[in-house]
Amino acid sequence: MSQPYKTHLTYEVSYADTDRMGFVYYANYLVFFERTRSRLLADVGYPYPKLEADGFGLPVIEAHVDYRASATYGDLLDFHGWLDSHTATRLRVACEVRKQGALLAVGYTVHACLNLQSMKPTRLPSRLAETLADPSDSHE
Repeated sequence: MSQPYKTHLTYEVSYADTDRMGFVYYANYLVFFERTRSRLLADVGYPYPKLEADGFGLPVIEAHVDYRASATYGDLLDFHGWLDSHTATRLRVACEVRKQGALLAVGYTVHACLNLQSMKPTRLPSRLAETLADPSDSHE
């Protein structure tokens, strides 16, 4: 893709996000990635509720996070996400979590497209595939 679809959102760390040591619990970064991915789908014009209503799901089949620095209660974080790559049946969404510009975590999730009725892998819905195939139709 010449111009990847990108999104950004800001999030304030809640007390519930932290562990006993006061740092954001490591698994919550995957929740942050999910929030970013949901925003990305909405930004490209195919929000996840619409995807499910059309009979498709995007289960995570791979996830990776590199942790660089920690965040704590009350920190204001920036989530950045972009469509890193896609095939006819899969998406790879890259994410970064930053605090005041400093990189806290970077990683990605890979999603297979699933037909929710048959619960079998399938091609991406044509509406989404067509949007992703046309980089000039960016929704940044």
